[in-house]
Amino acid sequence: MSERLAELYPNHVATVVARAERALAFGGFEHLLIASGREQFRFLDDRPLPFVSHPPFKAFVPLTHQTDSWIVVTPGRKPVLIYCQPDDYWHLPPAPPHGYWVEHFDIRVIRQPDEAAQHFPPHNERLAIIGEAHDAVGAYVPNNPARVISSLHFTRSAKTDYELACMRLAQARAVRGHRAAEAAFRGGGSELEIHRAYLEATGHNDFDLPYTNIIGLNEHAAVLHYQYQRHDRPGEHRSFLIDAGAQVHGYASDITRTYGNGDADFGALIAGVDRVQQQLCAKVRAGQNYPELHLEAHRLLAGVLAEQEIVRMSPEAMVAEAVTSTFFPHGLGHPIGLQVHDVAGFHANEQGDTIPRPAGHPFLRMTRTLEENFVVTIEPGLYFIPMLLAQLKAGPHAAHVNWSKIDHLTKFGGIRIEDEVRATTGAPENLTRDAFAVA
Repeated sequence: MSERLAELYPNHVATVVARAERALAFGGFEHLLIASGREQFRFLDDRPLPFVSHPPFKAFVPLTHQTDSWIVVTPGRKPVLIYCQPDDYWHLPPAPPHGYWVEHFDIRVIRQPDEAAQHFPPHNERLAIIGEAHDAVGAYVPNNPARVISSLHFTRSAKTDYELACMRLAQARAVRGHRAAEAAFRGGGSELEIHRAYLEATGHNDFDLPYTNIIGLNEHAAVLHYQYQRHDRPGEHRSFLIDAGAQVHGYASDITRTYGNGDADFGALIAGVDRVQQQLCAKVRAGQNYPELHLEAHRLLAGVLAEQEIVRMSPEAMVAEAVTSTFFPHGLGHPIGLQVHDVAGFHANEQGDTIPRPAGHPFLRMTRTLEENFVVTIEPGLYFIPMLLAQLKAGPHAAHVNWSKIDHLTKFGGIRIEDEVRATTGAPENLTRDAFAVA
């Protein structure tokens, strides 16, 4: 596959350089300086925090853990990579630059972070410097011009062929982990044991992951961002929700699956959510308004609640009265790419004007209309969250709810099924299902 990436990379880097030059013109600047980032330490400690290169830096080069380095773009010139390779016998320093991407940059190797200033354009020229305040090198302090950043974010939404290839590889890597995690669940493993099986299968450690794995057994599946991995095995393995991804060359995957223990009611609910999810995935096409797809998810999930006799109301009434929000309290999904929750999900235009969320849906992470080669997650779910159920029980629609069935299903926590889907002008490409089909 590395040969395929090498073939696709020249067009990719030409595209990101052109986008950078466009952003400079849009913002009225002459040069773009992008920091990779600096290592930071815990408060009052010498232990470093986990480091990942800044996303705008990773857009140019597949260097995901490269500290104190810079990309410099000047229109009409070959982009410069200032590559920090310190002399260090306490830690393993970065290897010399190598790979299919190096020929596309004017590479300047430095030994100390402050040496980067020797390779920057003069101060008297208009510089757009992207990074955090602590990335500053002498008087070269990040100014993060809003128009430049907005332009970069907006144009980044459509993925290049190289990016799509990396994302497909990230899917395949995560699917190997999901297969191993399901097997560990079926074998009676603890949350921590399942998590370790996932890491082993993906070849990742915890710091490599694009986000912290959600490994929830039984009632923990109802905690949307469940953050622990218990080491003890529960007395009964009723259900398992795994939300876990992987990354390749800085590009993330984000996949969720839910499994049961054979209980008929919970199994029927998983099947219903899976059916809804596939109906929604089929609509990920250029021209599709994403908020409308989110509202369609509520309508379809209401149908599942009615079919399974959990709520005795029409689907239309459930949506109108916000009953579905008790069981589906989050957004349908989000853009994904260099970041799990990728940028520009709300952008109306290059200037950075935003498109508001629909009323009553405060957690939706994307409001744009899909365009060709946008990649989004589609992740509907149904959950039995005690806090939200208590509010429903105290409200005007309590009599329409089958509380005995709720009591039974609450022991299983909840269901979420998530794929990544690429919008095209024709049939969508479901990157996740394709990866599972060959795993």
